[in-house]
Amino acid sequence: MTLGGGYVLPSREGTQIAAIGLGITMKADGKATRDAYSLFEYAIPAETNGPPLHTHTREDESFLCLAGRLEVTLGDSVYVMEHGDYMYLPRDVPHAFRNPYGEESRVISVVSPAGLERYYQALAALPPGPKDISKIKSIMDDFGIVLHTEAGGR
Repeated sequence: MTLGGGYVLPSREGTQIAAIGLGITMKADGKATRDAYSLFEYAIPAETNGPPLHTHTREDESFLCLAGRLEVTLGDSVYVMEHGDYMYLPRDVPHAFRNPYGEESRVISVVSPAGLERYYQALAALPPGPKDISKIKSIMDDFGIVLHTEAGGR
């Protein structure tokens, strides 16, 4: 629904992006926010790992837990987010997240500046089937994202 140039999207509605094995619903992209930020709703199924340990060099992220619990690694620490909890994940700090629990987690992610949607769309454009890690790393490089494969990465 459009509201004087803005719009309303109910929960779980928006542009679906099938990129990293999670339910990613893009609610706002750079075009909608004048490149200020992107906003996503993640649905992380029970007992599911999110992306492996990685570092964004171009954008900051924020998570707001809507439902369930989510385990987040930020730097050298591990946190458990629960309903209503907020976490700021600054650029240049390694992070990862997973849902080791028995119920779905839902998280709003605000990414600033905008652009992460193009990364997710590039991953979603890869052919179906087993993913070629060299292609994924190349896409990550294009978007200033560093994959950590040393001990401690997921």
